[in-house]
Amino acid sequence: MKTKTALSALALGALAPLVALAPIVAQAAQDDEKPTELSKGEQRLAKALEGRVAGTPEKCIQMSRITSSTIYDKTAIVYKVGSTLYVNRPENGANYLRSNDIMVTRTTIGQLCDVDTVQMRDQSGFMSGIIFLGEFVPYTKPDDKDD
Repeated sequence: MKTKTALSALALGALAPLVALAPIVAQAAQDDEKPTELSKGEQRLAKALEGRVAGTPEKCIQMSRITSSTIYDKTAIVYKVGSTLYVNRPENGANYLRSNDIMVTRTTIGQLCDVDTVQMRDQSGFMSGIIFLGEFVPYTKPDDKDD
């Protein structure tokens, strides 16, 4: 009988941490159900894309056709080509995106592609992070023709 009691105590001991975590897991599940508030970067990007429609993602864009670029904090880089806005949500490193930083991009083929990286540098020139680009999603106004 002592063996069964010892095994029962051992089993209860093993379950104790799981029972203790139950309220935390339940709270996390409730937190997931709450609508998340958009970050400032997401809010600014949404405003910039108002009235535009997303197209088919592209792997590369021509560097020579880019007329401007805008950084949306911790969110995306938007490249303007004609009247089209190409939104790039980095595969990795988006947390290094800061609108007051400088982007340093090096390519060898005259195109910016989803396999390229962008160095972020602060205003004093020190590297603050590396961004691994993702696909370029074109956003156009419905009445615009292809660029």
